Amino acid sequence: MSDDSFLKGRGAQKNIHNRFLEGEHTPDAEYLEYCFKEGEEADNNKTRFVEVFPKTIVNKVHSPDVGMSYSMNPYQGCEHGCVYCYARNSHEYWGYSAGLDFERTILVKKNAPEVLEKKLRSKSWQAQPIILSGNTDCYQPAEKKFEITRSCLELFLKYKHPVGIITKNALILRDLDILKQLAQENLVGVNISVTSLSEETRRLLEPRTATIKKRLETIQILSENGIPVNAMLAPIIPGINSHEILPMAKAVSSAGALSIGYTVVRLNGAIGEIFTDWIHKTMPDRANKVLNQIKECHGGSLNDSRFGQRMRGEGVFAMQIKRQIELAKATFFKQKKFPPLCTSKYIKNQDDQLKLF
Repeated sequence: MSDDSFLKGRGAQKNIHNRFLEGEHTPDAEYLEYCFKEGEEADNNKTRFVEVFPKTIVNKVHSPDVGMSYSMNPYQGCEHGCVYCYARNSHEYWGYSAGLDFERTILVKKNAPEVLEKKLRSKSWQAQPIILSGNTDCYQPAEKKFEITRSCLELFLKYKHPVGIITKNALILRDLDILKQLAQENLVGVNISVTSLSEETRRLLEPRTATIKKRLETIQILSENGIPVNAMLAPIIPGINSHEILPMAKAVSSAGALSIGYTVVRLNGAIGEIFTDWIHKTMPDRANKVLNQIKECHGGSLNDSRFGQRMRGEGVFAMQIKRQIELAKATFFKQKKFPPLCTSKYIKNQDDQLKLF
C-alpha cells in the first residue's frame, strides 16, 4: 500500500453513489487544489454522531438463512469499518453512502431503551430471543459514550427476557455484571466474530475492531463466567482467510467457545464496488484472484441473493470451505453444545404484578 491517499483506520476508501439519490457528490478539483496549496485537509476523516428517535426498534427477521427471528440495532452505521459488511447497504435508506458515510456518520438511537420497554410490555408480545446487532455492532466505539446497549440489557434482565448478542468488540466485558445475571437464568448467548488470526489481515479488513488477542480473551472471560459463546468465523473470504478455518476453530475452542458458525462472503449491492476498490488498493497482487474466487462461489457473480444459497455459496471453493468447517466441528467441538435460551421466565408486566403483593 504505497498510495498516499489511502485512508488509514477506515475500511471503505471512498463514498460511492447512493442509488436512491438523483444527485451525486463529487469533490471539486479547484477546491482540492486550494486545500493542497494551503496545507489544509479537504476531508478530516472524523466520525460524527447524529441522534435519531425511531418509533420501533425490534425488527422481525424474515430471512430463512439467519438464525434469528427478531433483532434490534441501537446504532445505524458502524465505525468498525469492516469493508465486507452487508449492513452498509442499509445506510442508503437514510440518505447516506454505503462507503465512508457508513463508518463516519453514525446514527444514534437515543430512545432505544424506551421503545424496547414498550415492546416488552406489549400485550401481544410473546417472548422470543431478540438479537442485539442483527445489522450493526451494538458494542461499536459509540457505545462507550452513549451506553444504549447497556440500558437495553438492563431491561432484558428486568423482564427476564432472552437476548442474543453479536459483536467483535471487547467492550462487551464492561457489562459482565449484567451478562452474568442473565446467564444464571439462561437468558443470554453471545456470538463473537473472529475473521482471522493475523493482525495484519484484521487491520485491513476490520480497521477499528478489537484485536484478535482481545477477542480471544473476551471469549475466555465470558466462558469462565458461565456465559455461552458461539464464535462466528465469518465471513470466509477465498484467498484471504479461507486457509485459516482450522486454526481459527482451534483457537476459539481453546478459549472456551461452545460452537462455531460461518458464512461465505457475498458482496451484495454497493459492497461489490466498495470491496473491489479496497482490494485493488490493499492487495493489488492478488486482487483479481480473490475477486474471481468469490465469483466462483456465487455462480459467476460477486453476490447471490437466493435464500438457502447466498450465505454458503456453491461450487468447488464453497464446498472446500464447508468441509473444513465440518472437520473443525468434529475435531474441536465434538463434546460441546451451545444451549437454547429460556423463554418461560419472561415477566410481561412486572410492575403491575408486583402491585398485587
